[in-house]
Amino acid sequence: MKALVLFSGGLDSSVCLGLAVQKYGPDEVLALSVSYGQKHSKELEASEKVASYYGVKRITLDLGEIFKDSNCSLLGSSTEEIPHEDYAEQLKKTGGSPVSTYVPFRNGLFLSSAAAVALSNGCSEIFYGAHADDAAGNAYPDTSAAFNKAMADAVYIGSGNELKITAPFIDKTKADVVAIGNDMGVPFGLTWSCYEGHDKACGVCGTCRDRLEAFRLNGLKDPVSYESEEE
Repeated sequence: MKALVLFSGGLDSSVCLGLAVQKYGPDEVLALSVSYGQKHSKELEASEKVASYYGVKRITLDLGEIFKDSNCSLLGSSTEEIPHEDYAEQLKKTGGSPVSTYVPFRNGLFLSSAAAVALSNGCSEIFYGAHADDAAGNAYPDTSAAFNKAMADAVYIGSGNELKITAPFIDKTKADVVAIGNDMGVPFGLTWSCYEGHDKACGVCGTCRDRLEAFRLNGLKDPVSYESEEE
C-alpha cells in the first residue's frame, strides 16, 4: 500500500479517496473507517459502499471507548440533541468555543491511529478531508491549518520521516470540495454527511446545511435525499 485515507463515508473524505485512487490506483490505497460511538451507523455504511465503488480495501477501527465520558451531541451516550441550525448560530451560543458536535480531539486521535495503521501497511501518505469551512470560528479546532501543520510535523518526525499527512482541502471551502469531486465523478449519492441517522438526511443540522449550500454554489443538486425537501 502507498496511501491510507481516513475515510468516514462523508462527502469530503470521499473526494479524498477519489484523489488518492487517482494518484496511486485502487490497489495501492487503504481506506480506514473509524467507529467512535456515534449515534448512528449511516456514515460507516456509506464508507463501505464508496470503498466498494472505488475497489479499495477498507478496514474499520473501534475507538468508542475513548469518548465514553464525553457528552458531545454526536455520541450515542450523549444527553444533548444535535443542533438544527447553522454553525454561525451555534458559535454565537458557545461564545466562540467549539460547537456541541465537536468530538474531543477526534482528528488528533484519528490521525495518530491512522499513522500506526499506515506504517504497519507500508503506506507513505495519509489523506484526510479537513477543510477551511469546518475550522471557521473555531467550530472544529482540529480541522484548522495550524492543527494540521502540527500533526503533520509530529507524524513525519514520529515515523522516522517516512509518513506524511496530506490535507488537500485545508485552505478550501466546502463548495471547492464539491467542485473538485464533481469534476472527478465522485459518487456523491453514495455518501452520507448528516448528523442524524434517519432514512433520509435531515437537511437542517449544521453539516447538512453546509453541504446543501456547497452544491447550490456550484449550481448543482445534491443527489442525496433530504427530509427538508418534503416540507
